[in-house]
Amino acid sequence: MVGVMGIDRDGYGYAPEERGTARLLDDLRTLSPGGIERVAWGWESHASGEAHARFHQAERAALHALEQAERMEEWDRLRQTVLDLTEGRSSLISWKVEHGDVGHRAENAALAGALALLAAPAVPREIVRVLARPMAEALPWLLPDVAPEPRS
Repeated sequence: MVGVMGIDRDGYGYAPEERGTARLLDDLRTLSPGGIERVAWGWESHASGEAHARFHQAERAALHALEQAERMEEWDRLRQTVLDLTEGRSSLISWKVEHGDVGHRAENAALAGALALLAAPAVPREIVRVLARPMAEALPWLLPDVAPEPRS
């Protein structure tokens, strides 16, 4: 599932137009504890409290779209990869430092971002936006309405 990393004009990372799950997984591996805290804040701000019902509705729609497209096995593999990075055997120190409530909120946001990317071809942009918004606090490229920077 994890692909080869793309190279941008400066010689590292992904090009701005690359918005796939491989980029998300690579970004999850490089988030600092501060980035994880920002994502946890995004979860609190955009997916809990009054926003929870809207978020849950978007989540159900995305999962339904994946079921209809017979892509649930792919979602299960991606979900497990995210969980391994955030709390499993291959979790990184930054995620271990933020273990607990902050880490769990950030993990929820990471799962929602992964779901948004996987379901994006089959659901309206608004559903992608609702799911990606918490994680986009640290990774704004996840939002479908954020235009990639032009390449020179």
